[in-house]
Amino acid sequence: MFYFVVQNTMFFLIPLLVVALGGLFSERSGIVNIALEGKMLVGAFVGILFISTFQDRLPGQPILLIALIIAALTGMALSFFHAYAAINMKADQTISGVAINMFAPAFAIYVSRAVSGHQQVHFSDQFRLERVPHLGDIPLIGPMFFQNAYITTYLGFLILAISTFVLYKTRFGLRLRACGEHPHAADSVGVNVAKMRYAGVLISGALAGLGGVVLVVPTSTTFNATVSGYGFLALAVLIFGGWRPLHILFAAFFFGFMQAIAASYSGIDFLRNLEIPAHFYRMSPYIATLIVLAFTSKNTMAPKAAGQPYDKGGR
Repeated sequence: MFYFVVQNTMFFLIPLLVVALGGLFSERSGIVNIALEGKMLVGAFVGILFISTFQDRLPGQPILLIALIIAALTGMALSFFHAYAAINMKADQTISGVAINMFAPAFAIYVSRAVSGHQQVHFSDQFRLERVPHLGDIPLIGPMFFQNAYITTYLGFLILAISTFVLYKTRFGLRLRACGEHPHAADSVGVNVAKMRYAGVLISGALAGLGGVVLVVPTSTTFNATVSGYGFLALAVLIFGGWRPLHILFAAFFFGFMQAIAASYSGIDFLRNLEIPAHFYRMSPYIATLIVLAFTSKNTMAPKAAGQPYDKGGR
């Protein structure tokens, strides 16, 4: 039972982690990104549509990796419009994000019906790894992380490590963070604020699009033009994690665990015997989100210049 809960937690933790890290790059550059839901949805749609179309011609893991790349590129393409509106047009970043969130499900539904005649996109789950050689035999750790797992789990932790290194150990990361805190100071030493913000938003879109596929593949065999609010949950993870990668990991674990309980309570004897209505478990992750944000949001430190259009001649 313990292994079952941990494995299910990973299925929800990893997409929240990846998408929240995407939001981190954008907001650290100074661009507020509430469009994570829309980018995640479109990335998931395009990636799953690719899998559904070509699954009979390509083997399991390679087609999943290609779908992840396609989803990331799709997220980047959608992010370009958000970046252009926020950076070049100096539009309200919240309104731009809302527009993308409204566009995404309409786009997915329209294209899906145009291509297949119906809204749902079906695919076969051929991506589960029954056991990773050697690692799956490790006591305790093996059954939790290296049996009945997906490569997306390991990809998520790899993205966390790379993101932490890039943000805090590279010149690019230093410049990106400077643009989100003191863009005029960064500009005064030769940093191109607009380019850095474009980079942050595009990276954000890539991770959000990738995160859409990472969410759908382990948890369903049907995509129905929705990611069930996980983009907004990822935004909550970002805020709860204080815009810091390792804190985001712990926040993602908390919300991922709540989602795992909501999704698999019927398979846990203790919870099933409590005879609590099913809708209570389904609501619990979102109720927890509201409670956590209510008590922690005032103590978090967002990047100082996040949401503020940069005017090179201003002060």
